[in-house]
Amino acid sequence: MNNLIVYCVTNKASKDLESLPLRLAGVGKGKFSKKYINSKLNKNIQHKEKNYSELTFHYWFWKNKLSKMNKNIWIGFCQKRRFWIKKKKKINSVSQLKKNLIVKIPKNWKKFESILCNPISVSNPKKIKMIKRGVRNYIKDPTIFFLKKKNTIKLHFDRNNGYGVLDKAINLMDLKDREEFRKFVSTKKVFSPHIMFITKKKIMHKWFKDLFYWLFKCEKIFGFKNLKGYDQTRLYAYLAERYLPFWFNKYTKVKTANWIFFDIDKN
Repeated sequence: MNNLIVYCVTNKASKDLESLPLRLAGVGKGKFSKKYINSKLNKNIQHKEKNYSELTFHYWFWKNKLSKMNKNIWIGFCQKRRFWIKKKKKINSVSQLKKNLIVKIPKNWKKFESILCNPISVSNPKKIKMIKRGVRNYIKDPTIFFLKKKNTIKLHFDRNNGYGVLDKAINLMDLKDREEFRKFVSTKKVFSPHIMFITKKKIMHKWFKDLFYWLFKCEKIFGFKNLKGYDQTRLYAYLAERYLPFWFNKYTKVKTANWIFFDIDKN
């Protein structure tokens, strides 16, 4: 029996995706065959897909599937354009991607409890974007424009997803994480992105419980109707993306792994 199952979330059916050794889950308004898990069945938040993105399936999986999974199996999530890969190298075709996908747990992972994406940095944004999106931050502290060390996760979120939004969301967080997470986003300049992770059943349940408890509280403040534009419409996914590396590093023994952006629709 394979020791790893990876679920790939997509809002569009794809024959190329169907050729990969992944379990596929459909979200959004697209039409999907029986090759895809239907996130509209049973307990679901499909009506929030525009704002929750791949978390739509994560919630479905937590509520309808996770309890039935073997406790010793590793379970992972990826997306239609982002995949776990064995080695970091240029990939030009679906066949190359298929050969390089992580399909089982390597031996050197076994002393760890969770796998996250190799991190990305937010410390060197384009100057034009800083000017266009970060006016309120720069009025408050002009040195941000010149000092890389001040370009933190929080500043990046303020600039791209709404000034002060992350602070308001953190205020709603459970006390056990609130101030530690605030410190994390206010001091760190790198994080593991894309809400991609690999772990086992027990840890996954705890993660989803903490995550959705927080996000559902955030809904009462931010709602849905006033979320405009791509960077704000997917607000709940972006909040989860920042919380994920903090939570897994706090509560589990983490190893990071290779991932790739590969637009399967264009290859």
